[in-house]
Amino acid sequence: MSYFRVGDVAGTPGPKPLEGVRVLALEQMQALPYATQLLARLGADVVKIESPGTGDLGRSSLPAMTDPEGRSVGATFLRNNLSKRSIAVNLKAPEGRQLVLDLAPKFDVVCENFRAGAIERLGLGYEDLVAVHPSLVYCSLSGFGHALDGGAPSPYGEWPALAAVVEAMSGIYELKREPGKPPTVSPMGALGDISTALYSTIGMLCALRLRDATGKPQRVDVAMFDVLVAMTDIVVNFASLGVRGGLGAVGIMDGFLASDGYFILQVIREHQWAGLCELLGKPEWITDERFATRASWTGLLESEIRPVVEGWAGTKTKLECCEALTGAGLIAGPCFSADEVMTDPHLAERHMLVAMDRTDGIDEPVLTPGNPIKLAGVPEGPEARVPWLGEHTSTLLQEELGLNPEEVAALKDAGIVA
Repeated sequence: MSYFRVGDVAGTPGPKPLEGVRVLALEQMQALPYATQLLARLGADVVKIESPGTGDLGRSSLPAMTDPEGRSVGATFLRNNLSKRSIAVNLKAPEGRQLVLDLAPKFDVVCENFRAGAIERLGLGYEDLVAVHPSLVYCSLSGFGHALDGGAPSPYGEWPALAAVVEAMSGIYELKREPGKPPTVSPMGALGDISTALYSTIGMLCALRLRDATGKPQRVDVAMFDVLVAMTDIVVNFASLGVRGGLGAVGIMDGFLASDGYFILQVIREHQWAGLCELLGKPEWITDERFATRASWTGLLESEIRPVVEGWAGTKTKLECCEALTGAGLIAGPCFSADEVMTDPHLAERHMLVAMDRTDGIDEPVLTPGNPIKLAGVPEGPEARVPWLGEHTSTLLQEELGLNPEEVAALKDAGIVA
């Protein structure tokens, strides 16, 4: 399979929309790292601050590969940190904190996703940074946000919040839970993290525009709980319309078995039902009173509809089923396996699978989803591989703060940087 690889460029080389924007990221795991990776892909210069020794917690996730020094680099880190530079600073040391305060005025944006209250205890909160950088954009991403403009703090403000926590609190787990069974946790991978990352990215871009227009500092505050309520909008919307405990009688929204796997079919309008009946060779169902309402399609799915659909599909591949269904004006799609996703021609053509060569002797590259935002006239790539822990510490301290090699060496010896 030919992938779009780290270092490749597609299209005519030229400027990207965020060139000149500089981002200093005090970040961990996925939500904020995904956001800053997206900014980097759009041209921003992103410098990642990590703790000496362990680095971003995403480096310790599994599965993993090893870097040239034999240190583990986990999957969470690998898919969220392309095209960044890494500086390792001990933020708990006063000298380390001062290095961040010295670096901040060199950047347009400082962003963080520490546990609630942690960044303030380190002396690197909004007020601390604005004191040294009066035109700063400061973005905080947390589980439950900060109290801004006189608002009350969240009752959950001290809770640690990984994606599954706020996904559960959004109501979507309970809405989709089957009777008598526990909820399915993290049903969509990084739903909580990546959706929060996207709202954070929008917030930072809006704040940059407002900062440039007013010259005033801007504070962006994104709570994962807020984002998940927005993303799972049907929970409160349906409930306000009287539908609780499921999606109600919406029609057919389910998976069906073909000869080589499953495909999904959605029939939620009357004209779609008529089209399905014709395709299945059941035109009499169109006028059959048993199937007169969308609620009846839901109620008769298992006893009547599924056997006919899967009988029709059993001699076809899932792709053939979807081609026939969409050709009849219906809504269907194949359930791809990971191998099918990795060899899909659409994704290859649109450079949606970025390959980074491994450094531990394994030939197959690490794959990361590419940038879904396509801009006419703006090239794709080149991506840079993820940074090794503290790889750019010396360079950044010398170039940004004017420290000489002896001063950097002294900071390393003292455990302030690594």
